[in-house]
Amino acid sequence: MTLNKINEKLKEIETINEKINEKFCTKIIKKFINKKYLEKFNEILIFSGLNVKLSKLLFNLTILTFLLTFLSITISWIFNLNLILSILSSIFTPTISLMVFLQFKKEKRIEKIENSIPDFLRQIASMLRVGMGFENAMDELSKYENEPLYDEIKRSVTEIKMGENFENSIMKIPKRLKSLDLERSFKLILEGRKSGGNLADTIDSVAGDLRTVNQIKKERKSTVMMSVMFLIISAVIAAPFALGMVGVYSSFLNNLGKENPLVETGLMAASAYIIIHSTLVGFIIGTILYGKFLKGIKFSIALVISSYSIFYIISTFGSSFLSLTI
Repeated sequence: MTLNKINEKLKEIETINEKINEKFCTKIIKKFINKKYLEKFNEILIFSGLNVKLSKLLFNLTILTFLLTFLSITISWIFNLNLILSILSSIFTPTISLMVFLQFKKEKRIEKIENSIPDFLRQIASMLRVGMGFENAMDELSKYENEPLYDEIKRSVTEIKMGENFENSIMKIPKRLKSLDLERSFKLILEGRKSGGNLADTIDSVAGDLRTVNQIKKERKSTVMMSVMFLIISAVIAAPFALGMVGVYSSFLNNLGKENPLVETGLMAASAYIIIHSTLVGFIIGTILYGKFLKGIKFSIALVISSYSIFYIISTFGSSFLSLTI
């Protein structure tokens, strides 16, 4: 057999193995997870722009969780750590991390879409000025661009060709993309189309306004980044390091044989403070960056995990590290 044939055979074997694994994953996941939730999660994946099969992702996530759990149990046993906390963190951390990552990807995609709207509208206006119809202009644009917005335009054009009402099909785009800017733009365009005015000028005007709005958003974000960085540093570095020394002090007293129950209480209070502080900082960052309190949930989750991890490491291993350096 030639080398090419061997490679082809190996590829065929890999493809067969992938199909078998995929079927196996799908069966297991469908058995334990409700179809409704699977569909919702699949929508999140698609909207986030991740070209990953849901069954494969969930199966890998499950395997990773089991491995982390086993690893955390082993480490807890070796270093005499809190077993329950280690197990809980290893179970929930992969899932929470994935959800936070998907949320970030989703928001980045929305931001990318909203930044591309003014250019899209200007292109539409230019095509209208040379005599093309609105539907034809959209069809033409969808053929040559690969951005998320243009993919949705392509889908909408296909729906219109299949008999879907033009207005309904157009207004589905911002709903699918979850873009308020696009929704407002299309509403203005449809109103201008109905009124019979100069549609190209209307679209140009909308594009100019959106470009200005996007510029203001960027300027606003850049002006508040210093405040955001300060909040992140306070949550992830300052508070965990400062309060982690409570654990170091506790270990120091225990080594001297001077156990103090107040120190343990202080350690619990410090843990609670770290969680509350990080959560609030996340919500504040969401309010600063997006003007919405609930937008800070993803920041809160990330900050709580990172800050508590640092706090736990310092309070648990800080005394050992100091004893080695002294």
